[in-house]
Amino acid sequence: MKPVIIPIENKYADAIIDLVLNIQQKEFNVAITLEDQPDLLNITNFYYASGGGFWGAFVNDELVGTIALVKFSDHEAAIRKMFVKKEFRGKEFSIAQQLLQTLIDYCKENQIDDLYLGTVSILEAALRFYERNEFERIEKEALPKSFPVMSADNVFCHLPLKK
Repeated sequence: MKPVIIPIENKYADAIIDLVLNIQQKEFNVAITLEDQPDLLNITNFYYASGGGFWGAFVNDELVGTIALVKFSDHEAAIRKMFVKKEFRGKEFSIAQQLLQTLIDYCKENQIDDLYLGTVSILEAALRFYERNEFERIEKEALPKSFPVMSADNVFCHLPLKK
């Protein structure tokens, strides 16, 4: 059951919102609403217009995972909206790994040299996943000035892509 990973845009907004809000609110009790995430209502303008992207993982035509990239300077970008449905997590499916690799490949093809992310400390498994993928935790003060900080984020990571 290999997932199909494709770039997705506004026509998938309902499925994306359903996936993201269920994981944030119901699974992890993160106090965040759709109103706090207007990007989900206009993926094309928010992610693609600046040179980023938004990818979805589908299994049997069902959206089971997402990852997004916000390009905030010529050579820097931030990972956003990395979510995988509970039933599809883990090494058995490797959906998170495939989504991350798709995003990293895109970065390398588009001269994005530094990848950053912000998350919440409650998402421990996600943090371990990023650390396994060579992301290093950094202090908020070490973020580039133009990094788009989300209000809920309290842990930040960096991955240099140019070695």
